[in-house]
Amino acid sequence: MIKYIFIMFVPLFLLAESKEINTMQKDKMHEMAIEEKAKAEETAESDEEQPEIIKVKDTSGKSADEVREIAEKLDSKEEKKKVSVQEVFDAVDEKGDIDLEKLQKPWEKMSPQTAGFDWIQTKSGEWFKGEILAMYDDELEFDSDEIGLYTFDFEDIVQIKSHNMLSVNIENVATFDGLLRFKDDKMTIIQGDKKYTFPKEQVVSLGPTAERELNLWSGKITVSADLRSGNKDESDYAARANLKRRTDKTRLRLDYLGRISKVDGEKTADDHRINEKFDIYLTRRFFWTPVFSEYYRDTFQNIDYQVTVGAGVGYTLIDTKKIEWDVSIGPAVIQTKYTTVGDGEDEKTRSPALETSTKLDIELNKISDFKWDYKFSLTDKKSGKYKHHMITTLENEITSWIDLDITFIWDHVNSPESESDGTIPERDDYQLLIGFGVEF
Repeated sequence: MIKYIFIMFVPLFLLAESKEINTMQKDKMHEMAIEEKAKAEETAESDEEQPEIIKVKDTSGKSADEVREIAEKLDSKEEKKKVSVQEVFDAVDEKGDIDLEKLQKPWEKMSPQTAGFDWIQTKSGEWFKGEILAMYDDELEFDSDEIGLYTFDFEDIVQIKSHNMLSVNIENVATFDGLLRFKDDKMTIIQGDKKYTFPKEQVVSLGPTAERELNLWSGKITVSADLRSGNKDESDYAARANLKRRTDKTRLRLDYLGRISKVDGEKTADDHRINEKFDIYLTRRFFWTPVFSEYYRDTFQNIDYQVTVGAGVGYTLIDTKKIEWDVSIGPAVIQTKYTTVGDGEDEKTRSPALETSTKLDIELNKISDFKWDYKFSLTDKKSGKYKHHMITTLENEITSWIDLDITFIWDHVNSPESESDGTIPERDDYQLLIGFGVEF
């Protein structure tokens, strides 16, 4: 048992400790947040046990188009350049004429009008037109006709001009809905009659407002197949699907993993696993999980079905440009129905469990990512005593939306239930999958 717990924390010795981010807020903005919270408390029921999520919405009554007009006026005002006497003097040539090009703003410093699109500018000076999908963990997801679905590092972005209304989570302050303007490492949220400005370091996440539900979702499907014929006809099919719904305060993950193998028409493997995990972020790093669950079926492990339901808490250990590492822990209940059992044995069991899990994402380079997903469950002997499920994946980007994935899977059950004829399934199952993944 100790060696499996050790496996989960091996990366602690391989990765450097992350730097803590100083998130001190300005007094003026803090006062605004307190005022908004007081208004919310007057109309909402208080719940002292649950931390309140403050949401600052636009109460001006103006339409989205009217707010866009206000934002464009602010853009024009900020882009007007005051010319100093010294600049005029430097622009005069030998003939006494003024060289207007020296007084004009360079093209890379000019910003476009939104005209129905979100715009971002990178450090190279290039502007990209498209739609902002979300920004989490300092990575901004952007959809463009020119470059497709692409993820930018937030530190590489120097300007943002949004056409669509977005929701921004400001750490230790509130969540604000409005149009975004990002420049000089400051994020400004524009509402009908107000605007709020915060330093870049306080921006936890951003995403579409609730009215645009489809944009809250992202996912990936990976399929692999191996067909052989000759002395024996063999076929192996495997599929993975990952769906994620993210808002400024929550994260929902839905994962599927399945495999079917046949030799001469007879099944040699048939297993399916569905996982769900819903997280609510209370701070930039700390989150709680009101519910996580799993459905698992593997007839060759003598499991007709196994359902796990639990709740827990989690913490983001490392959150940098290239590394993201979360850990979670919580109690659970496991109910199992076995395919066959010996005489006098119960076909169904229900057991308490303690489950720990961790997810590690490392950006190796511009086209390759390493992902490690590990889950360890401690329960009673009837449900396997202790078991783990581990997935490691090397993703190699072929295009902006197609990857070549190499995945290794290791499942272990310390005490598998014997079948009716006394056969005891193997403790360990290993899979190596190579397939193409499509992101959306």
